[in-house]
Amino acid sequence: MEQRKEETARAGQGVKQAAVRSAGMTAAQQSDSRVYRLVVMAMLIGLGVVISPILRVEGMCPMAHLINITGAVLLGPWYSFVIAAIIGILRMTLMGIPPLALTGAVFGATLSGILYRLSGGRLWTAVVGEIIGTGLIGAMASYPVMTLLYGRTGLTWMFYVPSFIMGTLIGGTIAFFLLSALRRRGTLRAIQHKLGVQRLDRLPHA
Repeated sequence: MEQRKEETARAGQGVKQAAVRSAGMTAAQQSDSRVYRLVVMAMLIGLGVVISPILRVEGMCPMAHLINITGAVLLGPWYSFVIAAIIGILRMTLMGIPPLALTGAVFGATLSGILYRLSGGRLWTAVVGEIIGTGLIGAMASYPVMTLLYGRTGLTWMFYVPSFIMGTLIGGTIAFFLLSALRRRGTLRAIQHKLGVQRLDRLPHA
């Protein structure tokens, strides 16, 4: 009887030690994921600032929408919002871009991530979120901002809609094909897992 009690006690201690080791590994993995997320954020911010002049005219910045959708899919809506906001502020500060750098980015980045999550990870919903968030909401929000804060005259609520939508279609198309290629190779799923974000990548569907 005593031998059995000792064996049971030892087994219990072994289970507790294993649980402690498992918890420690989980905490370490979570810490690593936070670091990876910050690194990816920094990379997207830097890349977004550098490539933003490509194909850009006032009211249309396709590369910003590429970064928005990529950030939304890899990191989620709140991270993509922060990325878009920081890129916009840097572009305004360093490049003299008007407030369109913010109004034409933050709404689409956020809605892109939200729709991607709500759809269970369909890439096309991230693109649609960017089109609606930037092409419609951001474009109409730009009217009072540019009129009241920037002193522009002759604008209307729909003034920026055509150019914003055109920009989102170009950037969204590039992002969709890029992320689709990563998904087919299994790279997208691996990156999301490494970042510790909710894994929503759907293999059979876009």
